[in-house]
Amino acid sequence: MRSLLAPKRLVVGRPLRNEQMGETLLPKKIALPVFCSDPLSSNAYATEEILLGLSLGGLALFHLAPWVALAVIVLLTVVVLSYRQTCHAYPSGGGAYAVSRENLGVNASLTAASALLVDYVLTVAVSVAAGVANIVSALPALAPYSVPLCLGLVALLALLNLRGVKESGSIFAVPTYGFVTVILLMIIWGGIRILFGDTPQAESAHFGIQAHHGTTGWLALALILRAFSQGCTALTGVEAVSNGVPSFRKPKSKNAADTLAIMGGLTIAIFAGITWLALASHVRISDSVASLTGAPAGYEQKTVITQVAAAVSGDGSWLFYLVAGFTAAILVLAANTAYNGFPILASILGQDGFLPKQFSRRGDRLVFSNGVVILAVLAGALIWAFDASTTRLIQLYIIGVFVSFTLSQAGMVRHWTTKLRTAPPGARHVLHRSLAINTAGAVLTALVLVVVLITKFTHGAWIVVIAMPLVFAMMKGIHRHYTRVAQELAPSGDPLSLPSRIHGVVLVSKLHAPTLQALAFARATRPFDLTAVTVATSAADIAALEEEWSRRDIPIPLKVLDSPYRDITGPVLGYVARIRRKSPRDLVCVFIPEYVVGHWWEHLLHNQSALRLKARLLFRSGVMVTSVPWQLGSAEAALARRSEASALASRHQATR
Repeated sequence: MRSLLAPKRLVVGRPLRNEQMGETLLPKKIALPVFCSDPLSSNAYATEEILLGLSLGGLALFHLAPWVALAVIVLLTVVVLSYRQTCHAYPSGGGAYAVSRENLGVNASLTAASALLVDYVLTVAVSVAAGVANIVSALPALAPYSVPLCLGLVALLALLNLRGVKESGSIFAVPTYGFVTVILLMIIWGGIRILFGDTPQAESAHFGIQAHHGTTGWLALALILRAFSQGCTALTGVEAVSNGVPSFRKPKSKNAADTLAIMGGLTIAIFAGITWLALASHVRISDSVASLTGAPAGYEQKTVITQVAAAVSGDGSWLFYLVAGFTAAILVLAANTAYNGFPILASILGQDGFLPKQFSRRGDRLVFSNGVVILAVLAGALIWAFDASTTRLIQLYIIGVFVSFTLSQAGMVRHWTTKLRTAPPGARHVLHRSLAINTAGAVLTALVLVVVLITKFTHGAWIVVIAMPLVFAMMKGIHRHYTRVAQELAPSGDPLSLPSRIHGVVLVSKLHAPTLQALAFARATRPFDLTAVTVATSAADIAALEEEWSRRDIPIPLKVLDSPYRDITGPVLGYVARIRRKSPRDLVCVFIPEYVVGHWWEHLLHNQSALRLKARLLFRSGVMVTSVPWQLGSAEAALARRSEASALASRHQATR
């Protein structure tokens, strides 16, 4: 057992006591990289997504990019203001799920929860795939290993989060703050150059773009809306802060709302700055190199942020490499937002009975370990299924985001409306302002949801549209199960009825010390009758057993069950069933002698028959199963080692 625990302690760390929960709470400077790395990292591709959407109409629509970006900024501002109010109104966390459950009902809350759970899985898959894509673009030799690299990074992020939210946040702070610093430095330097008349020029500035669609009428509108929906990736992860309010230091709501405001300000500044520099330096990008007219043979497109960095500071400069390096790092670490949001939401759903109860239990490091593990498994499966393709994965993105946004804002509208009915006149102006903010948020996010659904449905978003109802149905089914079990387990008003008699059955394979102990224990329970049962799989073994039984003069009858096909489980189950049929009001207690071993590999060598029998007997009504353990020497040694390790840990904690 110690050999099993040693690697776990090395990777995860020593367990924390419940009293140490306060030590895991986050200050704002650590909460920012923990909960906001996803929206901050989306600046690496939000501008690019807008330009890619507009490029379908050629260069004719690029002059609309500032207006599309402005629309995204307005939407982001409204959403951030709306979620700041959610942080104050619902300090227990849960975000869209908690708001919808209280104000819109169970079905609306489960719709929001299913959207968020799907989106968190996609966040990990897209972020890691995008980060690896940036790494592969710099090191093309790694291209064949994209999927293994992604899976390895998903596992690494999971392990870091299993060590604790605070520890993982400290690790992720460097790339997050590094990314913000170098991008702001790039924007400032580019702005200074433009101010002094030295406007940067991107390497693709002299390229043209071949139009695939018309740029007038409804076609132009469709392309603009598509570019807007793609630019809305800048809003992914905003809701994570409202989900994680309980993880903040006191005052929790204020610190969470302040962190959200800081994130919103940084995201808007970076997004606006990158878009401005991309347009000023005449960046050209298209969905395929073939659409770029004037591009030399073999030309490979660079990302927008890379082209901007090269234009501002020079290709190969120290700032260029810092931008490229921190961008790749934060794209991978953006998945950390989901690693904190998913387990918290799953724990709340587990407490409410809509997910397995195990999700609501904290692990050794006071984090919701089961949520971390299942998120890593699901994201890894998605990366494997889509071959780590960012282009294919990103089409599934942001549907769930805007479903949860819309339901959350609609719930907050209902919340403030209810408050207004009983509020004193002096407090009404504040409530009216809050109501106006959330109403604007609900209307805008609902409109964007419609746009996103229409523009992305045929490009892969239909998968999310199918996945969300499946998750919804799964949660409803889990809740029905828990409700049914609770009803069955509820004690009735009738007095407890005692069984008429108890028939004892001791399973015997050989007459060794564990068997003798089981026989002695069974006799001590004083059942109505007691029988030792063995299964005849070998005539020689049965003859030897009967001879030893007689020689020791054991005062318990030995029943030999025939087994022509050498099966042990079937004959025992049949024997127990015959007792039950003969005496249906009686109980049968089956005593099973078992070895207790000290090493994991020893479990593979013992007790397989006992495990199979117990698994089958547990489904039989009126049958009780009693394990009679016999500790082998390795088990006693393992117990001594664990006792020693526990004493050392206690002394270590006492000296801290």
